[in-house]
Amino acid sequence: MKKILIFAGVVAAAIMSIAASLSTSSENIDLDMDRTHGTISTAMGSSILGSPIAPITIIEFGDYQCHQCYNWFHNTKPAIFENYVDTGRVNFIFVDMAFLGRDSPKAAQASYCAEDQGKYWEYHDLLYLSQEPQIDNGWANPERLKAFAFNLGLDMELFENCLDSGKYSKRVQFNIDEAKKHGINGTPGFFIVGPDGQQKISGAQPYSVFKLVLDSMI
Repeated sequence: MKKILIFAGVVAAAIMSIAASLSTSSENIDLDMDRTHGTISTAMGSSILGSPIAPITIIEFGDYQCHQCYNWFHNTKPAIFENYVDTGRVNFIFVDMAFLGRDSPKAAQASYCAEDQGKYWEYHDLLYLSQEPQIDNGWANPERLKAFAFNLGLDMELFENCLDSGKYSKRVQFNIDEAKKHGINGTPGFFIVGPDGQQKISGAQPYSVFKLVLDSMI
């Protein structure tokens, strides 16, 4: 028990340290530093998409340059949202595992720069709609990331200052570490967290696999 308490204290201290470094920026963010789902800290991940009081949460660990993440986004996610998230039974959180190439961490950081202006999910979706098959071929380099922000009508001075400063580099690294801590070795990786426990799903599994797990928890 003593070891568990010490470990929990170290994790909390790390989160608070990162939060303090983020709050020193000119654009403050509103993070629930105590937010966990099951054994996973989601404090540094996305906002909750769907009903915040839904009894089940899907956590996706993903990389914006991951082609299997792209496949899941286009082929599986829409049916899950239609049948579970939009009906209020499940909510969804995205946590970065930005490890595939040099542009992956910067793309993840850019999503949080968009969040500063209330456009996280729009930017998130635009990255997966714009993804190209080759990793680090330039489609997600800083210039293109800024172009995506421009297309969404963001304040470019704020966005560019955020991205160029590396404001969210520690936040993204925390999420990568959280993924590794929970045995996520590739993307996409998922945890389905319900009232009675959590279940891991590896890879871009079809809708039927998620339906089976979700229905068993509802």
